[in-house]
Amino acid sequence: MKVTEHIENANGKTLFSFEILPPLKGQNIQSIFDGIDPLMEFNPPFIDVTYHREEYEYKELPSGLLERRVVKKRPGTVGICSAIQNKYQVDAIPHILCGGFTKEDTENFLIDLDFLGIQNVVALRGDAVKSEIYFRPEKDGHNYATELVSQISNLNKGIYLDEELQNSACTDFCIGVAGYPEKHMEAPSPDSDLYYLKQKIKNGAQYIITQMFFDNQKFFDFVAKCRKEGITVPIIPGLKPIATKKQLNLIPHRFSVDLPDDLIMAVVKAKDNDAVKQVGIEWCIEQSKELVKAGIPVLHYYSMGKAESVKAIAKEVF
Repeated sequence: MKVTEHIENANGKTLFSFEILPPLKGQNIQSIFDGIDPLMEFNPPFIDVTYHREEYEYKELPSGLLERRVVKKRPGTVGICSAIQNKYQVDAIPHILCGGFTKEDTENFLIDLDFLGIQNVVALRGDAVKSEIYFRPEKDGHNYATELVSQISNLNKGIYLDEELQNSACTDFCIGVAGYPEKHMEAPSPDSDLYYLKQKIKNGAQYIITQMFFDNQKFFDFVAKCRKEGITVPIIPGLKPIATKKQLNLIPHRFSVDLPDDLIMAVVKAKDNDAVKQVGIEWCIEQSKELVKAGIPVLHYYSMGKAESVKAIAKEVF
């Protein structure tokens, strides 16, 4: 079932969903199930599975020269989605990126998903690889998520890259995209960021999942701006409980997200990371309760495969 259908069928009830990472290469699928099982009591209608592109490593040869090797540290997104749908009978939603994909790669990836009965995707540009300062697309790949959304929409209309195909089948993907209450880190301004979000909706995206935030007012303001611009699709807030003192610096640096002063001081005063984790849980519970009270259709938690904190939050909210 499509995400938009899940929301419509909920009749105003706030739904619970979460996002997981594929396991590191060498781990098996049980590590995924161990992160999902504790959260199934809250009846998630769908689970997101991230996609991780290649990374580059340099190995010194006996000659002293460096050899660049392509490494895939977290493979398995498609297989994990299929396993989740088979085991739990819930919709699994793979992320699909511009980075690391040609247009042909993208089309083949989508065909595989369609054959597996996966009806939802989240279309993202993706980050630059660690060896690059700025994002660089593959040759004959997409530069922006707006272009990726267009390709998926075209497949939904039966338009493939090979224009000579006859009687081509239409896919039926529900397309989600990212939104940024505090703007994307590379966007020159909030208004320009909103302009490109509107383009993604115009090109066929049907719902939005936001970047994490820790101040609900920023989310409410973002939704209001979207509605003013004529964006009417569901907007799902992305939530992440802070868990370590290190994240006070990591989250603002990595995601360009501000932390409220009250949260910062509570984390600073915490004795250790166990105490920080409890601070993060309590803060996220209050965020969640306020969002439910506001009638938000879905709360989406970035669990990163670790269920403990998200379960503690969900017990108080759902």
